[in-house]
Amino acid sequence: MRGVARYVAANVRSRAPLRLGLGGGGTDLASYADIHGGVVLNATIDRYAYAHVTLEAEDSIVFKAEDLDTEERLPLSLDYDIQEGLVLHRAVYRHMMLKYNNGRALPTTITTTIDVPAGSGLGASSALTVALIEAFVHALQLPLGPYEVARLAFEVERRQLGLAGGMQDQYAAAFGGFNFIEFLAGGAGVIVNPLRLRRDVLNEFESALVICFSGQSRQSADIIRQQMEGIDQLDHSKLAAMHRIKDHAHAMKACIISGNIHGMADILRQSWLAKKQTATAISTSTVDQLLEIAMDNGAWAGKVSGAGGGGFIMLLTDPERRLSLIRALNAAGGEASAVKLTFDGAEAWTVPS
Repeated sequence: MRGVARYVAANVRSRAPLRLGLGGGGTDLASYADIHGGVVLNATIDRYAYAHVTLEAEDSIVFKAEDLDTEERLPLSLDYDIQEGLVLHRAVYRHMMLKYNNGRALPTTITTTIDVPAGSGLGASSALTVALIEAFVHALQLPLGPYEVARLAFEVERRQLGLAGGMQDQYAAAFGGFNFIEFLAGGAGVIVNPLRLRRDVLNEFESALVICFSGQSRQSADIIRQQMEGIDQLDHSKLAAMHRIKDHAHAMKACIISGNIHGMADILRQSWLAKKQTATAISTSTVDQLLEIAMDNGAWAGKVSGAGGGGFIMLLTDPERRLSLIRALNAAGGEASAVKLTFDGAEAWTVPS
């Protein structure tokens, strides 16, 4: 087997957390951030993307996505199309072999799964990309920290594969926690600011939090394209909405630092209205119906997480009414539940023999 010794750890698992976008989502698109600078407030939750990388005895490469019931077996070569099949698996494996293994393919099986359906709006694709990279970082013992892992995930997704999207998801998954992330104008860099929040504030926020899958997976590319076109074409109403969304992120940060959960809900409501002005497909009739039911059953405010068009809805409510809100949403066809915050980013470990 060629290059087998290059794997320091030959049986590695990894995971990276998904995130809730609390404020500023959309301002992390390069078309906006490069000109105006973007900011995002997000928090990672107890839903994960997982990867398992194992060295194999046979001269082949196997890619598996258990949650998609998909498996691909390729010859031991890097001469394949990364735009086909399991594109994230293909692109990450190829990049790591080209850059860190002298262009030699290693016989490997990569198996992945994600805790939520595709098109969730929780940054699952980027979390999976980060988990895949983190597994290789551990397997090859590479000196890459969270900034480098996030930047590489962005490079793979947005540049190598041309997948539409912003920059927040990769950094949220790599770092984990409750972060205020700045995307500097002119492409000058990204700064992740972990928020030091009191435990009682975190407990109250988590107790007020509900997530609900709308039952509709969505493709974010069309929505993101509309947002980018509005920016590129200097659509003043869409650009003004993006500016408001950025202001809301700053205001929401001030609220969570001071422990003002009601204030966060007020800003969340305003941000949802501004977000719907950035693209026509942000909301759907199903989302609108679930949000209306939520408001009728004690929710203070809610919005779709991620680009919109379906996926998960994030809600804030009186903790004493959280259970009745969850029951009402589930009775209406949603898949609602409580959720816990997490504070660790991507991590990988060697599987015990």
